[in-house]
Amino acid sequence: MERRIFHGSLKPVDVAQALLAEFNRGNLRAQTLGQTDRMIVQVGTPPGAASGGQTALTVTIQSVEDGIMVELGQQAWLGVAASLGMSALWALRNPFSLLGRLDDIAQDIENLQLEDRVWQVIGRAAQAAGASTALSERLNRLMCEYCGTANPVGEPCCIACGAPLGAVQPGTCSNCGFVVGKNEKVCPNCGRTL
Repeated sequence: MERRIFHGSLKPVDVAQALLAEFNRGNLRAQTLGQTDRMIVQVGTPPGAASGGQTALTVTIQSVEDGIMVELGQQAWLGVAASLGMSALWALRNPFSLLGRLDDIAQDIENLQLEDRVWQVIGRAAQAAGASTALSERLNRLMCEYCGTANPVGEPCCIACGAPLGAVQPGTCSNCGFVVGKNEKVCPNCGRTL
């Protein structure tokens, strides 16, 4: 399961709509489940597809404090593997039979690249909304406890009053390395207790 967090003003429904627009055509179908703060998009080949094997992929999108978290489940590729195996078997029997299976082979290769295509669509939706995987402004700046001035992360002393900033520096999750604030109890990236 692959997980990415996009920081910015991106909502789960924005990503779900982008996935529906991209994959509800051709040999793939997409459907959404859930509500505005947590949505699930299922992308897969419909039963009885004209060409290629069966595949499916689940995308979970949920709101987090600074944006959204997207998780891709494991792609079901057994149907694609079976279809490619049939093409190979037919080619062994009669190499000219591959001409009749070109559509199946092309669709199978496209289905094997489904995860990459999903991340590309999500990346385009994030870019259009001004969001990215870069740290949010909240995590890039920290406030001086004494004078309230915003300071860059990593500064040893406040740029305005010179007070030490060690107590307000963010930490990282010991499991995944995601930058977390001192007051956070659960890592927003992996969900492990800090």
